[in-house]
Amino acid sequence: MAARRANRRILIYSHDTLGLGHLRRCRAIAHALVERNSDVSVMILSGSPIIGSFDFRSRVDFVRVPGVIKLRNGEYTSLNLHIDIEETLALRASIIRHTADIFDPDLFLVDKEPLGLRGEVKDTLTMLKARGTPLVLGLRDVLDEPNLLVPEWERKNVLPALRDLYDAIWVYGLPELCDPLSGVELPLSALRKVSYTGYLRRNVPQLQPAVIRRLALDQEPYLLVTSGGGGDGEALTDWVLRAYEADKDLPWRALIVTGPFMQPEFQADFLRRAAKLPKVEAITFDAHMETLMANAAGVVAMGGYNTLCEVLSFDKPALIVPRTKPRLEQFIRAKRFQEVGLSAMLADDGLRDARVMVRALRKLPKQRPPSAVAPAGLLDGLDAVNQLTLDQLARPTRPRLKVARQRAVAAAFRAPTL
Repeated sequence: MAARRANRRILIYSHDTLGLGHLRRCRAIAHALVERNSDVSVMILSGSPIIGSFDFRSRVDFVRVPGVIKLRNGEYTSLNLHIDIEETLALRASIIRHTADIFDPDLFLVDKEPLGLRGEVKDTLTMLKARGTPLVLGLRDVLDEPNLLVPEWERKNVLPALRDLYDAIWVYGLPELCDPLSGVELPLSALRKVSYTGYLRRNVPQLQPAVIRRLALDQEPYLLVTSGGGGDGEALTDWVLRAYEADKDLPWRALIVTGPFMQPEFQADFLRRAAKLPKVEAITFDAHMETLMANAAGVVAMGGYNTLCEVLSFDKPALIVPRTKPRLEQFIRAKRFQEVGLSAMLADDGLRDARVMVRALRKLPKQRPPSAVAPAGLLDGLDAVNQLTLDQLARPTRPRLKVARQRAVAAAFRAPTL
């Protein structure tokens, strides 16, 4: 039998088809855990093609699995490799399982997708379950409309996993604001596993990007315009540029970050248009968005989870222009934040009249910061996650089995991927 290790290991899975949201959330959690616990190491499994562009703290590392991308018809395809999607998924599943087998975590945290992309994590879950490893599902504050989420979870056979595999379900938000499980009929055994942590507070990194140093020279306030990864941020960026093209006297300058996943033709057009406007600067990507946000006077964004966490953390007046496809997640979050006064929302009507955006931007300097209405515990998420992690690590578990026995038990639990 293997003795308990002096140093503890946490494995985090993030499926990351396209965008930055899942990766940045997992990275924030990993950094918070190693910062608060000197005996903890964290490994992140990610499919993000730009994970190597980010800084990681000591005792945090990552394994990148082959990337995939979701097509407009809802199907997936390999991001870079010239192999079919089934081979890509099989390769990803194998890397995930073998990493978990060798890393042998003391806790496995899965981000958002209970069984992983197309079920790629199920074998790993059953293997670790047989070892007695605590299994935790982490959910953002909004997933989708219940009438869309329920059939999706039924199709993916999620409820048995919540009931039989997972030991805990952590929701990174407050139920009085947004509850991702509202309208979902979970078995009582699964409901008892749910904990609401509060939103995940963000901090300014020590490194300061060069663009901030340039903007700080004359101490003029600027508006940060961000669409996250940028894969679907063309409408927001175009609308803001139209406003600055129509009204040269808008009160704040704009720093537009198009995002690394925006289509090159759109990026090139937006950079060209921005170069003609004296009050606009545009860049494609910065790995230190927290610094850009902290130094901004206000924010215009699409309303992803991480962006709203930063808006709350740095107490910025914000105008949220949420997407409505392929999910209503951003719209639901933005609407609720507007209802309680944490931010303003502007719905995209498809016309994107420049005058409408101009009026919204002119109102932004008069908007109250989130702290004026923030409920108690709003940003306690990382502290709560740390305590919940320690609680799971302190649980008595079954003695560690020999490797051969572990693998035999895992094989008995194994089921075909979805």
